[in-house]
This record gives sequence, C-alpha cells and structure tokens, in this order.
Amino acid sequence: MLDLALEELVAVDQAHLIHPLHNPAAHAAAGPVVLVSGQGAVLRDAHGKEYLDGLSQLWNVNVGHGRRELAEAAAEQISQIAFVSNYAGQSSVPTIQLARKLAEISYPNLESVFFTSGGAESNDSAFKLARSYWRAHGMPDKMKIISRRFGYHGVSIGAMGATGLPAYWPQFEPRSPGFVQVAPPYCYRCELGHTPGNCPIDTADDLEATILLEGADTVAAFIAEPVMGAGGVIPPPPEYFPRVREVCDRHNVLFIADEVITGFGRTGKMFGLEHWGVQPDIMSFAKGVTSAYIPLGGIMLTRKLAEWLRTLPPDQPWMHAYTYSGHAVACAVALKNIEIIEREGLVERAAEMGTRMIDGLRALESHPSVGEVRGLGMMAAVELVSDKSTRASYPASDKIGPKVLTAARERGVLLRNRGDVICMAPPLVTTAEQIDRIVDVVGTSIRVATDRD
Repeated sequence: MLDLALEELVAVDQAHLIHPLHNPAAHAAAGPVVLVSGQGAVLRDAHGKEYLDGLSQLWNVNVGHGRRELAEAAAEQISQIAFVSNYAGQSSVPTIQLARKLAEISYPNLESVFFTSGGAESNDSAFKLARSYWRAHGMPDKMKIISRRFGYHGVSIGAMGATGLPAYWPQFEPRSPGFVQVAPPYCYRCELGHTPGNCPIDTADDLEATILLEGADTVAAFIAEPVMGAGGVIPPPPEYFPRVREVCDRHNVLFIADEVITGFGRTGKMFGLEHWGVQPDIMSFAKGVTSAYIPLGGIMLTRKLAEWLRTLPPDQPWMHAYTYSGHAVACAVALKNIEIIEREGLVERAAEMGTRMIDGLRALESHPSVGEVRGLGMMAAVELVSDKSTRASYPASDKIGPKVLTAARERGVLLRNRGDVICMAPPLVTTAEQIDRIVDVVGTSIRVATDRD
C-alpha cells in the first residue's frame, strides 16, 4: 500500500504532468514508479525498492547515477555564471573548452561544433545545415533527406520525418516533405528477402538505387545510426558502412552519423562508426555527452562545412539558432563527464562488459521463443518470436514484450521494448555481477511471459 504522501504525489503527477509516450490507463495495472535516488547502475524508488537500470534510463546515463563530480561541476559553473548566450559572438569558457575537447576525441575529419539541447534538435540542425549548404552552392533542389526504416532520429516535426518507426507518425500527419526511407541492414528480417547473414551490402545498394531513383541532384544527405537503437538494437554487417560511405561520395550526398545513442563509449568505441573505419560529414550527438545529468547535444562538422559557414557574407549569417546553444553549465558538466569516461576507461569497459552481456544473452537462444540475440558493446536486444523456424512474430494482442518488461520490473530490472524486441543498454559502470543479474532476469522474464520452457 502506498503511503499517503506518495499517493498525493502520484495524484498530482496524474493531474498535471504529461508523460512522453505514456497512456495512464495502459500502465495503471503496473502502478507508478517514482524514482528518488541512484548509485551506479542501481535505482531506488519511493518505497525503497532497488532496480538495476537495464537501459541507462534512455540509453544515456553512461557513467552511472549519483556521480557527485558532475553535480559539483554544475554547481561551480552556476556560482560563476550560469548562462551566456552564444548569439552575437558571445561565449563562455566551458563552451569553448568543450568544443576543443570534442574535436580532439571525435572523428579526425570533424573539427567544429554547433551546440543544441538534445538529439532531435541536433538532427534538425544537421538537416538544415545540409539543405542550406547545397542551396548556397547553387543546388536548391538538393534537399531530400534519406533515412532508414526502423531508424530513430527524434520526434520533433523535422526529425519525425526521418524516424522510420511508423507508430510515431499517425497522430501528427502530414509529415514534413522531403524525407525518403530505405531498407535497413536488419538481417534477421531482411526486407530484400535474404536469410540472416547473407545480405552484407544489399541494403547499402538499396540506398544507391534510391538516390538514383530520386535523382542525386535532389538528395542532400543520408542519416543513419551506427547501431540502430530504439528500432531494436540492430548492428550492421561489417561491409555496410564502408559501402554507404562510397555511395554517398559517388553521388555527392552528405553522410550524417546519428551518434545520439552510440556516442561516448556506448558501443565499446568512443563513437560507433570507429568500428568500421568510416568517418561522416556531420555527426549528431546528445545523451552520453553529459550522461544525461543535464540536457546537451550538438552537431560536429568537417572543416569544409565549417569553413563555408565562417565565410558567409556578414549580412547573411547562418540563420539557425537555439536559446540554450552552448549552455555554460551543460558544457561544464560535459567536460567533467568526458574526463570520467577517459579516466575510468569506460570505453574499454563497455567493450568488455558488453561482450559478457551479449554472450550471456546468447545462452538464451535455446529457448523456443528467442529468435535472435544481437548487439554491440553495451547495447543488446533479444527478439522474441512465436515460431523460430519461420521467424513469425507473436500477435500484437499477446503483448509479449510488455509482459517481459513487467516481469523484469517485478524482479528489479528496468528494460525497454520495441514490440517483442527486448532492449538493454545498462550504464558503462555496471559490474560483472550486475550484468549477470540482468541476463538472468531477462531469461526468467521471457519464460514467465511466454509460459514456454
């Protein structure tokens, strides 16, 4: 039974707070979760119950909860000056320092930063940059953005056009024009009819075919997550991104890497495309840059793109801006967060613990409902099916994915699902014992939800 104070808190929540992607009636049976504290990979609710944070909340608390250093960095900056507008050439010391640090740790061809407050703003900024670049170079028709089905790039009115998950569209149609989608490298459910493992570059060829169909003189950019996150943790075959880079170069299309989830160590590299030796023209980032302790995002761009922006006529600046671009406190926290990641070797730790997690999950593949286990670094997914031989999905009405999440929550692990795909991305500081506990709870919860041995 909830105590009176918490009952009142929940009542105020339901009366006044609109939650993202939330239907109160659908979640009433599970009851509210009011989280009040955390340390490392452990969260505690208002009852004192502990949970392992199996998704770093939203793929973003990379250094774990309760890092006093980050609170102190924010407090120190606030005590000096909390907000400095980046308009009209103004800046702050941590903003300048963070721009330099990002240039040092990111892809060698990226050297300049435009800051935002989050991932959707970052991708909107990337789209606007690509369109404005081609327009300034006498190609105003070169404005289409190609993305991939199952990709997630945010749900602002611009970013939603690139997001390839149809559930996000119907309530807000029509979507912004100028967005085109192609097949993803989703080998387990290949849109091109191949069996898993037998279509290494066909989906990259689908990108080229689409560019040719649309007309290369109409395509501004292609955007892709190195590992598709919210779409179900879908890593590509090793040949995929080198081929994508070739296609974009051949047709004069800018390549935008959406590293909002994969950046800052999540995949076992500082940034995801490092796994395949590929560099983008624009990189969007957010989430792990501050480990979610304060909102911050941005885009990084090549010297060529940055020099174009810097040489625009004085009376024609790039007319794109956000009030909180380069927020001093957010940048101070980001600097300390990156220091922690480097000092504690969390990128390397993500590779090590990620291998442990994925290997542990692969032991579940003998279960009749486990169709595939996949992942990279500290990102993993288990895709559940009603028939392994045909890869047939469960009927949506069975709600297998939500049942797994409920069972896991009851056992003290918080996860996320995309339908019947169970997603995991614990903090990079998660211990080996905690990884094993997450794997064990996932297995138990699958058995409970499917009622199959």
